[in-house]
Order: sequence, then C-alpha cells, then structure tokens
Amino acid sequence: MITGFNHSGFVVKDLDKMVAFYRDVLGLKVMMEADRSDPETNLHLGIPNARRMLVFVGKEAGHHQLELVLYLYPEDGEEGHTTPNALGATHVAFNVEDMQRMYEEMKERGLNFVTPPIVRDTPFGKSAICFAQDPEGNWLEFLERLPED
Repeated sequence: MITGFNHSGFVVKDLDKMVAFYRDVLGLKVMMEADRSDPETNLHLGIPNARRMLVFVGKEAGHHQLELVLYLYPEDGEEGHTTPNALGATHVAFNVEDMQRMYEEMKERGLNFVTPPIVRDTPFGKSAICFAQDPEGNWLEFLERLPED
C-alpha cells in the first residue's frame, strides 16, 4: 500500500547548472549526491547499461525532494520540454510564504515566470499561484494558501 510521496525527478542536461539554480536561486539544500555509473545500480530502469549521476535537493531530510538526474549513458533521450498542457508534461509545485516577495526576488534572480502571481479560489481555498520555468525548461508552480476573508 502507498504510504506517501518520496521524491519527484527531472532528467537534466547540465547537472552543475541545475544544482546551482535549485540551490542558489530557489534556496534548496543539496540533500544527497549519488554516482550511479555502475550499470548494476540501474537495472530497475529497464535501460540496458544505463549510467547516471543523481543529486537530490530539498528543504529538510525526510520530506519530499527533487531528484536531478544526469544520464551519462545513454546520453540524450527524446526532447521532453513542451507546453504545460501537453500529455505527459510535468511540474513540481512549491509551497511558499509571501508570494509577492518571492516573485519579486526570484524575478530579479532571472526566473522566467509565465505570469505574475494570481489570487484565486482553488479546491484548497483562496490561493496565490504562478508558474515559471527552470533554466532547462522544466515547469515549476509556486502556491501560497491565503487566509479566507
């Protein structure tokens, strides 16, 4: 039986650049790094002789983390970055405090937002919400739950 979430992952092209973005721009911590260049450690993928480098980023141990995966072999799969409404498109959602301040600070750091924060009613209550893309085009959602009026 499923007991909860463990992590989400993005396959990346430039691991150093992506770690720097998630650490230095978004303020996440590097939680773990793993060298999976031995094909035996990748048998569960169903990709013969796969070799990877992994970096997990997050806020604190024991909570949901984001896995950044660089394939050393095979190097490049199919291009996957697309519009957020395409079948198979993915995103990671972050809870934030003080959405407007976060938006202003991240915009100054070069984060590419689709729109400024929009306040609306959601199934979870009143929320401020906006979408952005990381340096390689992965979709990021930022969500602040607001007090009801």
